[in-house]
Amino acid sequence: MYSPKDETTRARMENALAHAAARLSTTTTGTPAWGWLGRTIGSRTGGGHWLRVHCGEASKTPEHRNEGIAVAEERVSDKVSRPRLHELLRWEDGLYVFEAELIDYIAQPVISPETPDLTKDPGLPDSWWATLWESLDALSTAEPPRETIQQSWADRVFPEFLGIPAPTIAERVTGHADLQWANLTHHPLVILDWERWGAVPVGYDPGMLYVNSLRVPAVADRIRAEFAHVLDTPAGHIGEQIALAEMLQAVGRGWYTELAPLLRKRAEELTGVRPPSANREPSPST
Repeated sequence: MYSPKDETTRARMENALAHAAARLSTTTTGTPAWGWLGRTIGSRTGGGHWLRVHCGEASKTPEHRNEGIAVAEERVSDKVSRPRLHELLRWEDGLYVFEAELIDYIAQPVISPETPDLTKDPGLPDSWWATLWESLDALSTAEPPRETIQQSWADRVFPEFLGIPAPTIAERVTGHADLQWANLTHHPLVILDWERWGAVPVGYDPGMLYVNSLRVPAVADRIRAEFAHVLDTPAGHIGEQIALAEMLQAVGRGWYTELAPLLRKRAEELTGVRPPSANREPSPST
């Protein structure tokens, strides 16, 4: 499982979870679940829901965030398999802004609780894949709250991490923008974590899921078959390149050690250029 990056983060987030529970007149039960680097913390509640708290730096967080699960509740079709929002709370405390979401409790576990990439075949049934396809198709028609993945980020990152100039991102579709195995549950499928959703490059969502599956060829092949109508198009190639650039950016920060050689191999297959093997960390993507 994920864990906070240090004890200061742990204390701040555990206090925030307790504060949110009190403000929303509920109680938390069981051991809390942590998100990436302790930026989120969540727990089941006595009322049968899930309480999730996100923390961001006040200096980098807009006063009114035009994104996330609250906007998804307003704009995303019920055909998209996702948890529903019941209450939302926001507060500031010094250098930080906290947002708490009281959402449906999802009983089935996520497919990869310890890492976003896949390490073994989860044996997903055809109905799971059908739900994923239908959910992304229905999501594509929603009005996006923002543009995710900026051209300026691609222009900086592509030469450094893929060894090629960035293509122009000309075609976008509304997508989840963090479609990886820590955000997808076992059957029946529920897509979690709606913080980043918005207008993404065509092919980015299935491309990101594909490159996070390279260690399990059977699943990677299934993704390419399910989304060939997107991934095997010129726009889809760009979306997959963007997913690879983002993953190799994370490799440059010390993540995905075992996946890294496969990411570089796939990038070379797609672009015809061998990516640099050692990189410094560039500016954030969004």
